[in-house]
Amino acid sequence: MAMTKTQILDHMAKKSGLTKKAAGEFIQELVFLAYKEAKKSFVIPGLGKLVLVERKARIGRNPKTGEQIQIPAKKVVKFRIAKQAKDAILIYKK
Repeated sequence: MAMTKTQILDHMAKKSGLTKKAAGEFIQELVFLAYKEAKKSFVIPGLGKLVLVERKARIGRNPKTGEQIQIPAKKVVKFRIAKQAKDAILIYKK
């Protein structure tokens, strides 16, 4: 089960010696910074990076009718996980 926001704030406050409010403000500021900088790519060392990617126009298929449809080009946000994070997660998985 995923950690809730309250559980994350409790953990961060205990580890850093900050209050829950200060830990929450720090995390919130980090999130806003990530939103703002994602256009250029935003890296969290050891975790990964947010990048804005151009997806080309393509032809798709309506699954219900089987009819071909044109899917327009668009921008999407992707998160690329760092190798260090992958390795750490796979070790804990065992």
